[in-house]
Amino acid sequence: MIRFEQVTKRYPDGTTAVDGLSFEVAEGELVTLVGPSGCGKTTTMMMVNRLIEPTSGRITVGGEDIARVDPVRLRRRIGYVIQQVGLFPHRTVLDNTATVPTLLGWKRARARARAAELLDLVGLDPKTYGSRYPEQLSGGQRQRVGVARALAADPPVLLMDEPFGAVDPVVREQLQDEFLRMQAAVRKTVLLVTHDIEEAVRLGDRIAVYGEGRIEQFDTPGTVLGAPATSYVAGFVGADRGLKRLSVTEIEPDDLEQPQVARPDEPAERALARLRAEGARWAVVLDADGNLHGWVGIDELTAGGTVGALAHRMTAWVPVGAPLKQAFGVMLQYDAGWVAVLDGARFLGVLTPAKLHEALRRSVDADALGVARGQVRFDSVADA
Repeated sequence: MIRFEQVTKRYPDGTTAVDGLSFEVAEGELVTLVGPSGCGKTTTMMMVNRLIEPTSGRITVGGEDIARVDPVRLRRRIGYVIQQVGLFPHRTVLDNTATVPTLLGWKRARARARAAELLDLVGLDPKTYGSRYPEQLSGGQRQRVGVARALAADPPVLLMDEPFGAVDPVVREQLQDEFLRMQAAVRKTVLLVTHDIEEAVRLGDRIAVYGEGRIEQFDTPGTVLGAPATSYVAGFVGADRGLKRLSVTEIEPDDLEQPQVARPDEPAERALARLRAEGARWAVVLDADGNLHGWVGIDELTAGGTVGALAHRMTAWVPVGAPLKQAFGVMLQYDAGWVAVLDGARFLGVLTPAKLHEALRRSVDADALGVARGQVRFDSVADA
């Protein structure tokens, strides 16, 4: 969708902002441009909508050379979100959101209907927020309106310049979650500029790590963290890149252990004898369909009755496909030695600290070897 071919931007004073950039962003892909201040990442993004003109090279959007497109017409079909949002203070939230469709000549009713639809998509009820003015919104709410406005004319490309940088960390994480949910629904082609490697890793399908005016590595978040291409990239992503990688490594069924199982209607005495024979201290409680009802320890089973009446509610659990970071966080939150992994209500297994570490190692090795995680084999603590 977006293609850079040997693009250079050099200013009259001799400063080279970007030098010979060549890369491509696929349709529906979210690419994060990350690097220190002054490295050229914002210049790269602003050349896509011709707010900055390249000195040499070629940029195409949808196969069309943007140098041959009227800049105003080009910008009206590319969404643009900036850190300070830039809402019109004298216009309501609904009218702010309808700005680009109105400029494109849409009838007022259609533009406002589209604006209401987009406000709902970003989590702002148009009936509640549509008639408000920007000064009546929080910083996070204004940022949501900015995203809605950028999407209002249904542009194929979305440019985002530090879009969540002006809000506090808690709100930033909420906005990132909301944006990922929205992106999964609308699948725009996105270039997002950030200086925050954790944000780049969390949001990007691929990451372009910038040095001085050029890209040092352009790859998936997992590969950038697990196999930095240069010492510069390794230094930029940090010595704790293994911890950062937890956020981009998903839990897979092969990562799980299978504990002892008890049934809700099983007599406690029978379950206790079986667990003692197996040397187990606890069991998960599953119904006949494999749905999770909780867990029970051997100490509780001495009370007699049925397993279901003695079972504890399972608080330490995550869905399959969740990042390892989420599982690790749940372990710490509940001081748990393992977390249950579910597919809906169906129990798949448990993730232990040893298996979490193994999954991380497999992920790193798989990226380095160019194979699936399941193909990586090594001796592990969990096998000892």
